Amino acid sequence: MKLKLAKLVLLTAAFGISAATFAETATPTPTPNPMPTPDPKPMPAPAPVALPSPPQISAKAHLLMDYNSGQILVGENTEERLPPASLTKMMTSYVIGQELKSGRIKPTDMVTISQNAWAKNYGDSSKMFIEVGKQVSVDNLNKGIIIQSGNDACIAMAEHIAGSEDSFASLMNQWAAKLGMSNSHFVNAHGLHNVDHYSTAHDMARMGQALIRDLPNEYAIYSQKDFTFNGITQHNRNRLLWDKTLVVDGIKTGHVSEVGYNLVASATGPEGMRLISVIIGSNSEQQRAEESKKLLTYGFRFYQNIQPYKQGAELATQRIWMGDKSEIRLGTDRDINLLAPRGSAAKMKADFQLTRDLHAPIQKGETVGTIFLRIDGKDVAQYPLVALDTVEEGGIFSRLWDYLVLLFQQLIG
Repeated sequence: MKLKLAKLVLLTAAFGISAATFAETATPTPTPNPMPTPDPKPMPAPAPVALPSPPQISAKAHLLMDYNSGQILVGENTEERLPPASLTKMMTSYVIGQELKSGRIKPTDMVTISQNAWAKNYGDSSKMFIEVGKQVSVDNLNKGIIIQSGNDACIAMAEHIAGSEDSFASLMNQWAAKLGMSNSHFVNAHGLHNVDHYSTAHDMARMGQALIRDLPNEYAIYSQKDFTFNGITQHNRNRLLWDKTLVVDGIKTGHVSEVGYNLVASATGPEGMRLISVIIGSNSEQQRAEESKKLLTYGFRFYQNIQPYKQGAELATQRIWMGDKSEIRLGTDRDINLLAPRGSAAKMKADFQLTRDLHAPIQKGETVGTIFLRIDGKDVAQYPLVALDTVEEGGIFSRLWDYLVLLFQQLIG
């Protein structure tokens, strides 16, 4: 300690600075502790509605998720690995949509149907009724996958895109990793049962979210109620597309005996709301539709969409060290939208936590912490806290001054 003080005396003497000056000018170093911050801007609150318990759902796993924020409103066994069955085709469709979006394939491309993709290979399972040796357009095969749930069409497109189903499954797993589907693994393009082929309710919700967000043209096909190919008309198995009380525009059904009946559904509602429901392992086609409707109805009835902050909103100003400015503005790099129980928006509070020291240089948009949004003390969402300004390194004398101030803080700390 004596050595540190001696160095400090020499430094202060060299620059004509007194210890009293340090004591007067020293500013607390930012720490990764919650900072006092303003609350979100007030939101107009409707008459409060008591939030009842969520509905009881008959399924092995279920989930209700806000599309915009990814916030889970209701869920049980959401991370349990289960057979997705034909929900797999959402990922097959996603890969196809990405290939179409990039221009690597076109809707008008003709695909020659191989022996592996022949409809006769799939017995009583769902199929498009394509015939070996015939040519079918990418557009028709894509609709056969999404609307008719054709296992044969899945193999035809897998071979067209990747050469083989194994290689296509590798593509599926690469996309799953990019989308954060950490509890999913695909070994085929159609979802017929395999012990190494699994997913979760949460991952299937992420899959639906990605389809809607990234591939609107592909997702538009999911709302079509029927498709005719080779003289055979088949109807979409998602019964909620016909429901008169909900605005459902997708997504996908599935069934294997090892788990039961599955359904991922999405619907739009008031105030820009969109919800995604997942049912895995119900007892019948009718039950999976009824249980999905319970979840969606509950979400639209008892939650509201709020936007406490817009992109670029300044949420805090902090001291920055070694920079050409002494302060930096912190805030959000995106519009923050989330769902809250109706009537609870006024109770929302925000806390901010730094995850790094604020030393220049820092570029605009860099993440420096986390925004925590809470209602009645419970976390409801979190978002990155980012720099709203670029702060470059200061001159040698301003950096030396900050260094000395920080050194003094350590000595007296």
